[in-house]
Amino acid sequence: MSTTVTSPAAVTTWNIDPAHSAAEFKVKHMMISNVKGRFSGLSGTLNLHEPEHTLTRVEASIDVATVNTGDVQRDGHLKSGDFFDVEKFPTMTFRSTRVEPRGDGEFAVTGDLTLHGVTRPVTFAVSEVSGPGKDPWGNTRIGLTATTKINRKDFGLSWNAALETGGFLVGEEATISLDVQFLMA
Repeated sequence: MSTTVTSPAAVTTWNIDPAHSAAEFKVKHMMISNVKGRFSGLSGTLNLHEPEHTLTRVEASIDVATVNTGDVQRDGHLKSGDFFDVEKFPTMTFRSTRVEPRGDGEFAVTGDLTLHGVTRPVTFAVSEVSGPGKDPWGNTRIGLTATTKINRKDFGLSWNAALETGGFLVGEEATISLDVQFLMA
């Protein structure tokens, strides 16, 4: 009689590489086009269940004062109490509570998004999980793309202005897109 010993699966931890990662948003402006913005200053970790390379946990933080829409005046307004209020709420955070594989390396990652002092559950559609691969300096990296949509009013971001022709200056729905590289810890 023989027995097979199976080794327990390992969990690896990966850190966000802020130099090769982007967090972006877009929101309707004047009901006719989208304005896009970007945050730098991303930090966080994810855990993978090995050897399947299955995503199990994600935590991330963004320095909201790094918002950049390409217009200094608009960026100043976004940092003010009318929107992000970076003096009171300097960071946006996300902590996963559930990760569901969707097949073909895609996941639905549900968790708590805290923005402007308000925490709400959101689900990111994670796709394009790529790697692992070695960079020229010997570091092991993986990458992923994730998107979700939120109603900004759900997070207390309710400032707006009525337009003379009807409608509002800023749309309620915002799309959040992430393109993130991680380094093995």
